[in-house]
Amino acid sequence: MDLKKILSVSGRPGLYQTIGHSPRGIVAESLIDGKRVTLFSHERISTLEDISIFTTEEDISLKAVLKIIFEKLEGQSAISPKSSANELRLFMEKMIPNYDAERVYDSDLKRLVSWYNLLLEKNLIDNQPDEEETQEAENQEEKHTVKEEPKAEKKPKPKPKSPVSRTQKTSTSAAPKPTQRKTSPRAK
Repeated sequence: MDLKKILSVSGRPGLYQTIGHSPRGIVAESLIDGKRVTLFSHERISTLEDISIFTTEEDISLKAVLKIIFEKLEGQSAISPKSSANELRLFMEKMIPNYDAERVYDSDLKRLVSWYNLLLEKNLIDNQPDEEETQEAENQEEKHTVKEEPKAEKKPKPKPKSPVSRTQKTSTSAAPKPTQRKTSPRAK
């Protein structure tokens, strides 16, 4: 599931998928009706990759929350976002028992459920690991399997043959070069 190209725009309903860039802003397509719009820099735009959910311990990324919901519901759609606040809270407690009920508002839960259902409808949610996640897992395995090779011993630098030759070299290279004065045509 790649959420880097899925955008949430403050003041606009639903989600948008990035298509490209224009001189004026980001060209995106609505996941609700498929209409293309230009999103401008003054609008508050967030990628779903950057959003997280408050918990009593450490915050959980929205991507992880969506995967948990997908797995627990076995790929089925969630409850309606128009459900009562109590039903939404019970649903969230089943999915993420340690979510912070004080900092996660009812409007956040409605938005989460509607996003999940919309992404599921458009087949943008799965529990297959992304390329980045598999790459990170492979890198972690390589770190654990690679044996540390002993570092090569440093050889001492050879000392110069005589201190006189070193001072002679520096004194000749530090000598100033003679300069010629240019005379201006007016001086004649």
